Amino acid sequence: MPRYTVHVRGEWLAVPCLNCTNTVGWLGKEAVRRYMKNKPDNGGFASVEEVKFYIRRCKGLGLLDLDDRVEDALEDNEFVEVVIEGDIMSPDFIPSQPEGVHLYSKYREPEQYISLDGNSLTTEDLVDLGKGLYKIKLTPAAEAKVNQSREVIERIIKEQTVVYGITTGFGKFARTVIPNSKLKELQVNLVRSHSAGVGKPLSPERSRMLLALRINVLAKGYSGISLGTLQQVIEAFNASCLPYIPEKGTVGASGDLAPLSHLALGLIGEGKMWSPKSGWADAKYVLEAHGLRPITLKPKEGLALINGTQMITSLGCEAVERAGAIARQADIIAALTLEVLKGTTRAFDSDIHTVRPHRGQAEVAFRFRSLLDSDHHPSEIAESHRFCDRVQDAYTMRCCPQVHGVVNDTIAFVKDIMTTEINSATDNPMVFAERAETISGGNFHGEYPAKALDYLAIGVHELAAISERRIERLCNPSLSELPAFLVTEGGLNSGFMIAHCTAAALVSENKALCHPSSVDSLSTSAATEDHVSMGGWAARKALRVIEHVEQVLAIELLAACQGIEFLRPLRTTTPLEKVYDLVRSVVRPWMKDRFMAPDIEAAHRLLVEQKASVWEVAKPYIEKYRREHIPESRPVSPTAFSLGSLEMNTHVCHDHGHQNEL
Repeated sequence: MPRYTVHVRGEWLAVPCLNCTNTVGWLGKEAVRRYMKNKPDNGGFASVEEVKFYIRRCKGLGLLDLDDRVEDALEDNEFVEVVIEGDIMSPDFIPSQPEGVHLYSKYREPEQYISLDGNSLTTEDLVDLGKGLYKIKLTPAAEAKVNQSREVIERIIKEQTVVYGITTGFGKFARTVIPNSKLKELQVNLVRSHSAGVGKPLSPERSRMLLALRINVLAKGYSGISLGTLQQVIEAFNASCLPYIPEKGTVGASGDLAPLSHLALGLIGEGKMWSPKSGWADAKYVLEAHGLRPITLKPKEGLALINGTQMITSLGCEAVERAGAIARQADIIAALTLEVLKGTTRAFDSDIHTVRPHRGQAEVAFRFRSLLDSDHHPSEIAESHRFCDRVQDAYTMRCCPQVHGVVNDTIAFVKDIMTTEINSATDNPMVFAERAETISGGNFHGEYPAKALDYLAIGVHELAAISERRIERLCNPSLSELPAFLVTEGGLNSGFMIAHCTAAALVSENKALCHPSSVDSLSTSAATEDHVSMGGWAARKALRVIEHVEQVLAIELLAACQGIEFLRPLRTTTPLEKVYDLVRSVVRPWMKDRFMAPDIEAAHRLLVEQKASVWEVAKPYIEKYRREHIPESRPVSPTAFSLGSLEMNTHVCHDHGHQNEL
């Protein structure tokens, strides 16, 4: 007998369908009838017949025809939503789908697996797991370690040994011994009481990353979770059953207790959960729809699920990967701006950077040479001002290797810390099977990722700060020799005037966001947890800073391409022409004023989408130049830089000396 899960005004109702000829309209009326039956005031309705509604799928939010037969329109156990006409949405209402639902209407269950052992996960792997590109399985070695650590827990219970979090209470209640008959209840109570977060839920991608990272930590075999329970967690991940996890509530020690408790709450069948099939629904219904059972927690398993730095670190991995991507593309955008402003390449000469051999600085200078070398990639724009009388360029162009370079080195430093952290055991107490004992410690403290992510925000912000100044130079006719605000008929048209203001606003906002959260600490848990990292906010604000950086650079990219229009028919170098063509494939030239926000969003997408990004267009030319100028060299990763003398013959403008240097 088919059954459907129907959402009515925040309530989830299971409605069986006895007659295969019943219509979608019947399903809606039956759901409303059951809703009214459960309400003392009938939900404010006199009868079902007076209720006007429409019905849509939870997956994709597609509207359904009320006259269609249920069996033709819906799959068995599909999730649908009854929307009653005239209802006003409560500010506390949880929609059936997260923001960006269109991304999930085309969701396809992955076929490939990543094997986790707790030791070899990369930040790139974790981001891919967040995107739903892979399922998870454990290595045989990990399974063996999990079993061995669980045996230690079973022995403790059998011998009634007093061990923190297993046979005692938590925090201030660590000296309260719990009888064996209540050890399971202890774990459930822990999860329920600690599920005290607030704010918007994490997106499906971020929830998926958090769940995947917790699985990786449990796979190390120091948490004491049973293999059966861990396999249930993996099954939930593979089915994309993702608990409702509010983004706020962690102080970053003892681990990310609130968000990880919400994660565990959904896995035990309580609270809300999301899947591409169901949208947001009661966790027990979502699990059941995927043929899964709620987890029944054994002693220590609640603590094993919620104790660790995985909220900070999973968001931190997204931050460091996005930071690396935008840092690479910042070099390309700045090079395009330098061409438009008719700057010189002399400041990127390899000898300059050999005598100050920071890895990031050397790599950024190399990228500029690979994009602007007029022997390798002839530029008609560069040739047009070959014998100009300017002495040197402004710092925002001349000092890109030094400013962008330290950002690259910062990202490399933070990525190293994140890679260590995602493969670390962060529980308390730790279970050491080889010693057959548990040891209480402080690996849950989030100071490492918190400090690193504060540093990341400060470093990456500078890409936006210097980009905004280049936008000013592009828009200011006294500095650019281009029309004011990059538009014809100025006055009638305003061009990039307010786009620059937007960039300035984002940079200013970043200045406040870059204040380190990890310099703060508030004592919690009755002074038991008397120093905390505030790493959750460090991670969330780092992501906000990076998004602002992406948006500022998107504006610069648009402005630089618009500047090209005023230099035509002259052409720039081949790789930069390819970048221009990519931009023009989504944003047309600015001939007169139009709605600008969609153009900025389109350019932003070019910077964040992997398959059609600015980096992917320019990368082949950069790597070809590398092969030709560094014998037997290998392509470098975004954070692994090559040193050495990278020779180039530059002849754009006069030799800009240092006589006017300040």
